Formats: sequence, structure tokens, C-alpha cells
Amino acid sequence: QVQLQESGPDLVKPSQTLSLTCTVSGGSVTTSGYFWSWIRQSPGKGLEWMGAIAYTGMTYYKASLKSRTSISRDTSKNYFTLQLSSVTPEDTAVYYCARDTEVQVTARSRGSWGQGTQVTVSS
Repeated sequence: QVQLQESGPDLVKPSQTLSLTCTVSGGSVTTSGYFWSWIRQSPGKGLEWMGAIAYTGMTYYKASLKSRTSISRDTSKNYFTLQLSSVTPEDTAVYYCARDTEVQVTARSRGSWGQGTQVTVSS
């Protein structure tokens, strides 16, 4: 059974880059047919899919975040990462990583999810 675990700083200053890692166990980021996503949920809002990296290494991004978002992976260590640049307080959210057979996933009922990590953007 695949397990995902997010890690990274819980506080980031405005204008800086938010960097998170999703460590995968019980499965491989190169397993055919799977997409590995980052999703976030801001206070009082729904789940927002941010982007994904496919088992092939191809990346997909939400259009409105594309200019600030980068997703990469390390196949030897079996993890993938999120970098979100030029953050503002509006980027404060719980950030999740997930695995699914679909590129975009915004329902907790689909796929496998990490427990999430709270990131606050504040000076």
C-alpha cells in the first residue's frame, strides 16, 4: 500500500519560495499509469489542484499558477517536490501530495493522499 508524506517548513516569508517534499513509500514514482500531484486547501476554501508530475517525468500545472510553480522528482530517492515562488499570504494553506491515475485530483475520495502539511506565509 503506497504511503505519501509531506515535509517542509511551516512558515515562509512573503516573496520567498515555498519548497515541499513528498516522500513515497510502498510504491515508485516511476510506476506506469500514475500521476503525482500537489493540492492545497486555503482557509475556508475548497481543494485546489496545483500541478502534477507523471510517471514519465512530464509535468502539468494549473494555468493560473504555472508561472510560479515547479514540480520535480528524484527517482533514486523516490520523492517529488513542489516549489512555489513569490509567495504571498494568500498562499497560506494546507498542502497535500497525492497519487492517482488521473492528472488532476481534487477529491479526497480518489487515489492516495498524504496527511497534509500546514504552510503559513507571514513576515
